[in-house]
Amino acid sequence: MTTLQIAFLVLVFVVVVAGVLGATAVMRPNAAQDRLREFTAGDARPARSDRWVKWFANVSRPIGKLSAPEEGFEKSSLKLRFAHAGIRNPAAPTVFFGVKTLLTLGLPMLAFAGMSLAGSTLRGNNLLMIILLMACFGYYGPNAWLSGKVTRRQREIFESFPDALDLMTVCVEAGLGTESALMRVAEDMQFKSPVLSEEMRLVNLELRAGADREKALRNFAIRTGVDEVDGFVTMISQAERFGTSIAASLRIHADMLRTRRRQKAEEAAAKIALKLLFPLMFCIFPSLMVVLMGPAMIQVYRLLLPTFAGGR
Repeated sequence: MTTLQIAFLVLVFVVVVAGVLGATAVMRPNAAQDRLREFTAGDARPARSDRWVKWFANVSRPIGKLSAPEEGFEKSSLKLRFAHAGIRNPAAPTVFFGVKTLLTLGLPMLAFAGMSLAGSTLRGNNLLMIILLMACFGYYGPNAWLSGKVTRRQREIFESFPDALDLMTVCVEAGLGTESALMRVAEDMQFKSPVLSEEMRLVNLELRAGADREKALRNFAIRTGVDEVDGFVTMISQAERFGTSIAASLRIHADMLRTRRRQKAEEAAAKIALKLLFPLMFCIFPSLMVVLMGPAMIQVYRLLLPTFAGGR
């Protein structure tokens, strides 16, 4: 192995390790919560992980500009997707775009180094195609990870929200106000759905800070991106505006969400037959035919071919 190949492998190793560490930094929870926990514990020093995230953000900021949106992160649709994914670390966008650039450049280099060491005979257009595929995977892979995180988080909120509304209905009927009911539901839901509990706690913090109730609830709907939460915010606003019973409105809305959740479950169950069709046709049925027809075909081959050969 020549010196140039060794230097190339070292460069690939550094790029891949930096990408992995950056992805780990992005997936960490909110740094503000860790900071608040440290102050509560009486330690005002920043955590070592937070210092590492800030350091990686500062290092990856120049290369992150290569994959950052032209209009800027604050004006792009990715800002809303980060909110839907529950990523509120201020250094997360910089780390995200830095990791995206590192993977886009590092994965093709890693593929080329691996094929060179393995003695691959791919040259020309075939080699270029593999490198381009790895570059596309590195560029769109973080977007796919972010979309998956958003989908899982919204699904958890959607499945837990009817139960939260039932608890809120009980609290309101017991005489608690809307703010107190939200606080109590946030405490009770922290074990069943930590994501929904955290969002409700943020609503309570905004209300304590002096924000208007309608604005705080509207921010709740924007952060989650779930249509059912948006309908809940609209229902609360209309109930307060027209003077209707909030408890009755909550009960009706909870029944509607529970019906919608059941319908989605039935829809998913109805799609199972269609989703199993292609695996059955291309994976299970050929194997089954080989197992059932294989011995018979072997016997036919052994008996009929000598007969045909003797007849000639």
